[in-house]
Amino acid sequence: MRLKLVTTTSLVALSLFGAAKAAEVNQDGANKLRDSLTKVLPDDFAKSGFLTVNPAGNRYEVIYDFAKLLSKLNPTGVVVNGLAPWSVFATPLDSGLWNLEGNNNLNISGNFKGPDDKKTEFTYSIASMVYNAVFDPAIAYLRSGDFKASDIRLTSKSDIDQVEASFAGMNYRLDSTDSASGSGRLDFKASGSLSALSETVTSPQTPPVTIKADSIDFNAGVASLPAKEIRNIVFFILDHVDEKELSKEDGDKLKLILKASFPLFSSVNETITANNLTIATAAGSGGAKSFGYNFSIDGPSDTVRFAFGMNAQDVMLDSPVVPAAYHGFLPKSLDMQFAVPDMNFAAFSDEFMKVDLSSGANSEESGKQAVEKLFPDGVVVVNLPKFTAVADLYDIDVTGRLQGRIDTQKDYSVEASVLARDLDKSIAAVQELAKSDPNLQQVSFGMMMAKGFAKTDPDGRSRWDISVAADGSVAINGQQIKGPDADDPEQNDDQGQEPDQGQDQAPSQQP
Repeated sequence: MRLKLVTTTSLVALSLFGAAKAAEVNQDGANKLRDSLTKVLPDDFAKSGFLTVNPAGNRYEVIYDFAKLLSKLNPTGVVVNGLAPWSVFATPLDSGLWNLEGNNNLNISGNFKGPDDKKTEFTYSIASMVYNAVFDPAIAYLRSGDFKASDIRLTSKSDIDQVEASFAGMNYRLDSTDSASGSGRLDFKASGSLSALSETVTSPQTPPVTIKADSIDFNAGVASLPAKEIRNIVFFILDHVDEKELSKEDGDKLKLILKASFPLFSSVNETITANNLTIATAAGSGGAKSFGYNFSIDGPSDTVRFAFGMNAQDVMLDSPVVPAAYHGFLPKSLDMQFAVPDMNFAAFSDEFMKVDLSSGANSEESGKQAVEKLFPDGVVVVNLPKFTAVADLYDIDVTGRLQGRIDTQKDYSVEASVLARDLDKSIAAVQELAKSDPNLQQVSFGMMMAKGFAKTDPDGRSRWDISVAADGSVAINGQQIKGPDADDPEQNDDQGQEPDQGQDQAPSQQP
């Protein structure tokens, strides 16, 4: 119970600032603020003196003494040295919000024992962390903020491995606005970067691996977020974290809270990019001018689209593991994007509301039924709107669509288009390698056969429009090269979603 209360406090404390209007800052106000910040704590924590509040001009200085807090927690097998107090300056605003400011640093060391009773030693330091933010008690979260940190370092050492990592600096910006959807919902945007990443991992079994990047940039956003309702969900979970099973009353209460929050958002997106990334090992080195990933979720709640992608530019690899003759086949750039469209979260939410959260196996089965509602008629579609790979000896572009069912692995179909530039150059390179590596002769023969099926696009690229039907038949550029599979009595007879066979056209490139 004590751990639960402390965990709850870490998220709830600032929400207890309240929505007081800006007024005279005095000791009486400081005492009230201190009491509000500690009232959810057990008495011994509240009276430990780990939190004090003092008037400081037109604002309050809230001082957190983490060493005193740790002494009360008394975690078994954990030793932390160097904990120093942190100050947060809180200014009440006429709007009922609070302005928060701070300029702190961190330099701690210690050790802890894991489940195997082996000791891990660590250090963690931040030369400076400066922030200025606006806190909204109504959502128990920040409405905006600027955060900057410099000279971030950490080490971890055990019998298994040793990790050393550092960043020259970090900056982060958060903004929010009232959502156009209304109903008290908010749109959040965040952006920032980490500079001069360096991380080295060493273990007794493997030589050191060092990862470096000039910077890591990130951007993220979420639209139409029900911030107040999410706050209520978090508080409910923290309040029941010690319970193995919810009562019927609490289960119904949770469903009401969840229902009020649906839909959770109208869109979410995130992009992270590492610039001038390098990885060095004893076996060689590699990297890319840029390497990143992105994902997004958007669309009406009954036709939600999930998309994910990865990309790399100016990829390089320098390793004796790859013979020089094969370097031309190493990709210089990659870009892969895929998407799962038409997920019905509205139906999922309706089905989820039927789940008895207080029961065991029954709620698990009901939850499975809710997940099945995500895909109309049990049909799941995966689109590949883009896959490109470019090397010295090839240039490939693939788009496609896979359709199947969530209740079987047999009933699926594929529509794809493959385009290749300079195919003859690729074949010639494989044939040259096959002179010294007979295993590649079969690859060369397969490429020659594929060339025979290809069409030529106006831009000179070779094209293959491939269709794999649910009955197992395969067609390339309208020519059937494999007939239907033998009848399978267990095969799903519902072929209503099967795409047309032998269609001499590229699949839609829209996910």
